[in-house]
Amino acid sequence: GKIVLRIPQPLHPHGTVLITGGTGTLGALTARHLATTHNTRHLLLTSRQGTAAPGATQLADELRNLGADVTIAACDTADRTALTHLLDGIPAEHPLTAVIHCAGTLDDALLTTLGQDQLDHVLRPKVDAAWHLHDLTRHLDLSAFVLFSSVAGVIGNPGQGNYAAANTFLDALAHHRHAHGLPATSLAWGQWQQASGMTGELSEADLARLSRAGIRPMPTDEALALLDAATGTFTEALLVPARLDLKALRARDVEGALPPVLRDLVRATGPVRRTAATARDAAEGPSFAQRLASQSPAERRSSVLELVRTHVAAVLGHASPGAVGATSSFKEIGFDSLSAVELRNRLGAATGQRLPSTLVFDYPTSEALAGHLLEQLAPQGPQDSVSVLGEIDRLESALASVGTDGQDDGTITTRLELLLAKWKEAQNSAARASVADRLQAATPDEVLDFIDNELGVS
Repeated sequence: GKIVLRIPQPLHPHGTVLITGGTGTLGALTARHLATTHNTRHLLLTSRQGTAAPGATQLADELRNLGADVTIAACDTADRTALTHLLDGIPAEHPLTAVIHCAGTLDDALLTTLGQDQLDHVLRPKVDAAWHLHDLTRHLDLSAFVLFSSVAGVIGNPGQGNYAAANTFLDALAHHRHAHGLPATSLAWGQWQQASGMTGELSEADLARLSRAGIRPMPTDEALALLDAATGTFTEALLVPARLDLKALRARDVEGALPPVLRDLVRATGPVRRTAATARDAAEGPSFAQRLASQSPAERRSSVLELVRTHVAAVLGHASPGAVGATSSFKEIGFDSLSAVELRNRLGAATGQRLPSTLVFDYPTSEALAGHLLEQLAPQGPQDSVSVLGEIDRLESALASVGTDGQDDGTITTRLELLLAKWKEAQNSAARASVADRLQAATPDEVLDFIDNELGVS
């Protein structure tokens, strides 16, 4: 095939720039930026509601005061017929010269509960609209074709499988256009500091979760500067303008929760990461149950409850586990499905247990959850062998120190022999009781089989 070289072009002063989702927060910020910084004079903003959208009239007045000729149109750009009609209405003296696709929506859910309606709700304004924009403008000499994607499609985000898939399509479309010599830039945005329609309803727990994930809010002026830098080149189809918190990424790396695509960013801490991970595993991983084994029943319950409350506090963004009541309902203190998954993942890593995603809903308080984990980690029984083995270990250590001075007058040996005899008698009694129970409940044929197999008599 041929190699196509495209030289970046500035936005044409007499051309029309189409911004989908133009009355939304990011679309409006982009429109103002184009009018003030790029001297764009012809703007076509679309949204589902058009001029009826909140703030649309004020936005139009503001842009006109900046010298722009602006049209706000009600158009479902995912509807090919409606979009065709919109594009046909652009005046010939101000032809379409740039497309900026900002439209999108959220409908979060865990993958196991994601329904067809939620898929359609999120994919349609992103995927269908983007494809129609591409297909209906591919014959035009555009100076820019910008897709507002999301970092969720690059590194993933719990509860946003549909949103991640929609944005990954935009990234792929940008590569597709590049392969055909068409302009395209997909920008996988991180979090903007300016709250948008999609991020404005995030709770404190949601924001804390983003912060722990290593995504920091990006000031608007910085985001718009990155928009200019990204659209001024055609060398990359996909760019990720996001503010990353390297300290938070390192923490996720130590926990083993860092997305593979980000590992090179903290690779310099590799030896530290391995050392820290080893220390963590020794403290909280498979050895957590062993640590419980050396504790009394009361100490075990306290340790597991403290573990649960510590991770609940971290998920909710509290400074200490003291802020989490042992009997407080998870739902009442702000847990949702995403928080539940994060807590499950944290406790699974801390205990070495494979835990269900419904954990928080099955055991709705810290106390109930701690009780369940305690049963998994240190099941109680008439003979608590795990605890007994811990006591034997301590006894063995004590005997080793006493035996070195040769001062045993026989008392310790006698006690040990008596203890061993009692243990053997208890075991034999339990075995005899078990045999008696089996014989009492057995059929004649089973009794004969028992005599043949167990007693060796025939």
